[in-house]
Amino acid sequence: RPTTNATPTNTPAQGADSARQQAQQGAGLAATGEPTPRPYNRVVTPGATSRPGLFKTHRIGSRVLFEIPRSALNKELLLVVRAAAVPVNAGYGGQQIGQRRVVRWERRDNRVLLRSISYATVSDSAHPMARAVKNSNYDMVLAAFNVDAYGPDSAAVIDVTRLYTNPPVEIGPGAQFRGTPDPTRSFIERVLSFPENVEVEALLTLPPPPGAAPPANPFQPAATGTASVVLHWSMVKLPERPMMPRLADKRIGFFSLSQLDYGRPEQRAQEREYIVRWRLEKKNPGAAKSEPVKPITYYVDPATPTWLKPYVKKGIEAWQPAFEEAGFIRGIVAADPPANDPDWAAEDARYSVVRWLPSTVENATGPNVNDPRTGEILESDIYMYHNIMTLQRWWYFTQVGHLDPRARMWPFPDELMGRLVEFVVAHEVGHTLGYQHDQKGSATYPVDSVRSRTWVAKMGHSPSIMDYSRMNYTAQPSDNIAIEHLLPNIGPWDKYITRWGYTPIPGAKTPDEEWATLDKWSREQDATPWLRFNMSDSRGADPGDHSEAVGDADPVKATGWGIQSIKQIVPLLVPATVRDGQDYEDLNTGYGRVINQWATELTHVADVVGGADAQEKYAGQNGPRYRPLSRARQVEAVKFLNDNAFATPRYFLVDDILSRIEVEGAIRRINAAQTRVLGSVLNDRKLERLIEYEALATNKADAYTLTNLARDVRGGIFSELSSGGVQIDPYRRELQRSLITLMGAKINPPPAAAAPAGPGGGGGFGGNQGPARLTSDVPAVFRAELRSLDADLRTASGRARDAVTRAHLEDARDRIAKILDPK
Repeated sequence: RPTTNATPTNTPAQGADSARQQAQQGAGLAATGEPTPRPYNRVVTPGATSRPGLFKTHRIGSRVLFEIPRSALNKELLLVVRAAAVPVNAGYGGQQIGQRRVVRWERRDNRVLLRSISYATVSDSAHPMARAVKNSNYDMVLAAFNVDAYGPDSAAVIDVTRLYTNPPVEIGPGAQFRGTPDPTRSFIERVLSFPENVEVEALLTLPPPPGAAPPANPFQPAATGTASVVLHWSMVKLPERPMMPRLADKRIGFFSLSQLDYGRPEQRAQEREYIVRWRLEKKNPGAAKSEPVKPITYYVDPATPTWLKPYVKKGIEAWQPAFEEAGFIRGIVAADPPANDPDWAAEDARYSVVRWLPSTVENATGPNVNDPRTGEILESDIYMYHNIMTLQRWWYFTQVGHLDPRARMWPFPDELMGRLVEFVVAHEVGHTLGYQHDQKGSATYPVDSVRSRTWVAKMGHSPSIMDYSRMNYTAQPSDNIAIEHLLPNIGPWDKYITRWGYTPIPGAKTPDEEWATLDKWSREQDATPWLRFNMSDSRGADPGDHSEAVGDADPVKATGWGIQSIKQIVPLLVPATVRDGQDYEDLNTGYGRVINQWATELTHVADVVGGADAQEKYAGQNGPRYRPLSRARQVEAVKFLNDNAFATPRYFLVDDILSRIEVEGAIRRINAAQTRVLGSVLNDRKLERLIEYEALATNKADAYTLTNLARDVRGGIFSELSSGGVQIDPYRRELQRSLITLMGAKINPPPAAAAPAGPGGGGGFGGNQGPARLTSDVPAVFRAELRSLDADLRTASGRARDAVTRAHLEDARDRIAKILDPK
């Protein structure tokens, strides 16, 4: 609109005002400060590089303009930020930065706003509360832009350069990189526009914040000094026709999203949970099985080592039989990126990619990007860190190295490592399909079945590849289980959850109309145990609901077999890892990992203490959700630990190994592993459950009490005290001191952690976090136990066979005295 220049006078202040007004007009601002659009051809000049798409983009030198038509305004888009390239030690190219968010472009007079939209609370638009809900969930303005010009159909042209070279904190580099981008060292790298999305990539240089200390050395992670990073923003159009969401069920292992719905008839603000899943629609809706209109497609990163690409594809397409259970033929497929498409990018949010990242991290992850309105998965990227192969190699060796001669070849043959990578890819694909871990699965098979050649060939050693049930460490050479069946595969639970989540339900037009069918499918778990899923609130009480276990329907029996396997694997360490002309690093690493595997298996037995069998149930299903384990099972577990975990494992004390890897440290290694198991037995949550289960028991004689546990553990670890002549080896002396220390922590918890951690008292849901509640029976029981132990130590001291044993017994008494009467 026209503006009027101020008339200059001889007054200095007025002259300054005039200069300011002229500068504003040159920048497209009226004297009032309002934007003043200019002619289109003066903004989008002939030198612009333009691309059509969701909205037009224009590159003019270092600037980027968006031309947003009316049809693209007020439409919801999904904004995903990823790191395309990072400096060393500062993450990985391809990783998502922050949370995905829904955004919307709005025009307000001659400005355009970019708003962030939340779906945390919702209400039907026809409900009287709809306006109040909207007003209590007001959409944040991420950025505001002046309209520089109007194009055809009143399309607003805005300069978005600074949105990307100096982004708002909500969509910027995040906490991983500190500092504000330096505009003189930050540039737009590329801009691509497509019918459904716009992709922008920018190089940002971030100096450290003012006053930040310089890095101690130039090779520290980039977060401590100046860093340059390339970020990739994907702005993707959300579906015009939202997918009908499917209600979540605690009995089924889908990831889910929550909405607080104020428009429901339940006379309350109801939390509605919807599963996260892909949209699959049949080409032929009337057919029992049909190809999908659009299959789930994963591209294999070109950076993947060539020899591994076939195995990555197998891991993706391993899920095809599961989708057939849901009625889809080739519902999921693997693909190579187009060979000659310069615009194809793994960061493009239209493509799901199995990324291969140069990293020493021994891991892989499988996140997804979903529509917050419905849970529809729009895209996902699986991150395979290069050293996942190291983790797989050691898992395989420490669990089934006695069964497969290839495990003793360093490095593994390509066919074996490829198969291990295939297993990891299949597991991570499961996460990107919406599936959680099914840690309960391995406990739902009869324990003897996991050593049955015919059972394992048909059912696997766990019903789900989503379980953390790695290789079948219970298997023995005499079982003759085929080598290819030692690894997990897509199993019955995987097919079941795919059927539950992806099978179309004819005639259902709303999520509520689907529920009767879904509930019927969920109740199949009552008759078929291996279809069950972890209980959401069992709080770690179920010993069958833990990771890294095989055969945990009976952890005592399964761990006994596992220890048999370890005893066969230890002698293989030297021939497998020692090579002429090389150091002993692999031997050292392998020895530590075998001991760690031993401790891991024994903690599964420790989880029987204070344990309960749990099954998630809804009203109408018979039987309890929780059932405390019997006294007999807990007594058996503690005896097994005394005989196997707390007795010195002399099969690890191999001179041929120890003389090569360390001048000292064997006692500390063994003690660390034993103390880990002991700490798990004395976990505060377990101790509190023992107290509660005794209080609730109809017949007190059926309960395994806290007093029973304390006495049994102490009696096992100090069993030498009952001998006619007392002699205690160095490993046991170390373990006995560890027990006294742990018991002392129950009586005198560390001051900083003395406060109860919520209604359940101290301690997390796993491990031995926090102190026992000072108002519980735990301190009293362990105080009494230490007094009894002190009396036994006093009596045994006179029967000590050697000076060091006598000194140890007297030292133990001194330690107890300080615990019972701290000064």
